[in-house]
Amino acid sequence: MLSRCQVRVAGREPVAVQARTKAADHVRFVGTLRASPGTGPDPDVVVERTRHADGTERITLHSAAPRPLRLPMEVALGTDLADLGAIASGRAGPELPASVHDSGLRWSCEDGSVSVTADPPPTDALASAGLLRWEFQLPPGGTASVELRVRPDGAGPVRSVGRAATSPLASARATGDHSGVRALLHTGIEDLQALLLRDPAHPTDTHLAAGAPWRCGMAPAEALAAARMTLPLGTGLAAGTLRTLARSQLSGAGAQSGMIPGPRRDAGVHLPPGCTGTEATLLFPVLLAEARRWGLPRHETEELLPTAERCLAWLRRTVGDGTYLCDPQPDGPVRCETQAHAHRAALLGAELLEACGRPGATELRQWSREQRAAFRADFWIEDRGGGRPATARGPDGRIVPQLAATAVHLLDTGLLSGGEQAPGLLDRVQTEQLARLFGSPAMDSGWGLRGLGAKEAGYNPFGHRAGAVRVHETAVAVAGLATAGYEKEAGSLLRGVLAAAETFGHRLPEMYAGEQRTDGSAPLPHPAACRPSATAAAAGVLLLTTLAGIRPDAPAGTVTLRPMRSAPLGEISLTGLRVAGAPFSVRVSRLGLAMVEEAADGLQLGV
Repeated sequence: MLSRCQVRVAGREPVAVQARTKAADHVRFVGTLRASPGTGPDPDVVVERTRHADGTERITLHSAAPRPLRLPMEVALGTDLADLGAIASGRAGPELPASVHDSGLRWSCEDGSVSVTADPPPTDALASAGLLRWEFQLPPGGTASVELRVRPDGAGPVRSVGRAATSPLASARATGDHSGVRALLHTGIEDLQALLLRDPAHPTDTHLAAGAPWRCGMAPAEALAAARMTLPLGTGLAAGTLRTLARSQLSGAGAQSGMIPGPRRDAGVHLPPGCTGTEATLLFPVLLAEARRWGLPRHETEELLPTAERCLAWLRRTVGDGTYLCDPQPDGPVRCETQAHAHRAALLGAELLEACGRPGATELRQWSREQRAAFRADFWIEDRGGGRPATARGPDGRIVPQLAATAVHLLDTGLLSGGEQAPGLLDRVQTEQLARLFGSPAMDSGWGLRGLGAKEAGYNPFGHRAGAVRVHETAVAVAGLATAGYEKEAGSLLRGVLAAAETFGHRLPEMYAGEQRTDGSAPLPHPAACRPSATAAAAGVLLLTTLAGIRPDAPAGTVTLRPMRSAPLGEISLTGLRVAGAPFSVRVSRLGLAMVEEAADGLQLGV
């Protein structure tokens, strides 16, 4: 909405002394200047600016001068009203001319208009230069403030939930030997709450914005992935996200009937952009099945079941008599991670259908068996290093051999009833080799998992999908490796992310550069990363709950604990989680032994 908001006091810009993120939804800037002549080198005016994500900024002048001050202040504003995607990629246009509006300024273009209003109203407004002016008389020790409010005309119906509303996320807490676990969980939940959105037409249904500042709306696949990682905080967010996306499901008799639509996503240098709608469609039944086991009420499961059935019907119809789920575009590749998503959806979807007395489970399991057998032969590349999974296969059978972090989804097989791990697309030997590769210096940067191996062609430490560390993928890798029993590799990635989190004030961005960690170094921020980010904030929940290995089965009234025996962060205690709709607390000792300290009445500890 704004490209520029510059403050000048007494004809000068304050000297910036600090800029800090105070919470997920507001930041504070502090500057100083000398306004009294002949008083020495000390500044005597502090300019404090507090900017909120709702489009409000308060500018406050604090005087420490021994005599009254007359301080003119002007704010120079400008905007090009460019699309966020254009701004993020550096394609913003020239600034637009402003017009005087009410107690501020307005800018207009074909797509709409934005206005800035001020309280108190300015004493002068110069539209040609985008200037608002005030003149303040400050007594010794006095203050004066101006509040700017930026508002788009004709804003969309989706809006933030707000701090006053009841959050669907439990206020869980973490304590332990590692100094960062408390702040990581607290800040992650704070970020998630700040990113909550709702549609006024369905005010009880909340979902997450993808992140700020570049992706302020819902990204269906990432909203589902984040809701899945936050199931230990309750099923409310999952239910709201599922209901919101159920209303967007495509209907009719076409090939896309049953899909959850989503935008295309850059896939790096070796593959064309992918379809996030495919990923969202496959994640829908997975999230519903897992939310049911965490305690989603039966009536809500039954309400959402028809949408999940249509997602699974789309999968079976699209695959047809084939073995793999191809990209929807003509001549699109067969992606490794798409097969992992489809395989997991088939197995967890089959169990969901069977538990709810619906048909179709047998066909899904049969297809998943055929896919497993074929995948282990078609997607595994043998080499002298022990082999690796292919990133994709072209329509002509050509292999894309580069090792990428998207292979983490091969480890994310999902859990069945009773805490049993679902079979994966890789066999035991292949899984062990993939774990070894993820633990190698080529993939483990010391700050987390690189998006592309450092020795691969096209590697770029700042590449979105070509080398940068993506927090979501690293968290999935940690959880998958721990579940499969490869705790050494999981622990290394976990400690790397926690070390990176400390340098970011425990507010993890969605990604950062994949440069190798060295003594005294810090991860380099990515200029296009969202911070806060829904998946990065939710990843903190997954990382910490993985240490306890919580595997609930609320319909059966049981919960199983399979903690990381190596206890990579020492002792940790998690309180205020939610299982079966009730508070749940667990402690893992330094010996890797887990103990339930609070649980719902009647919930039994499984073996």
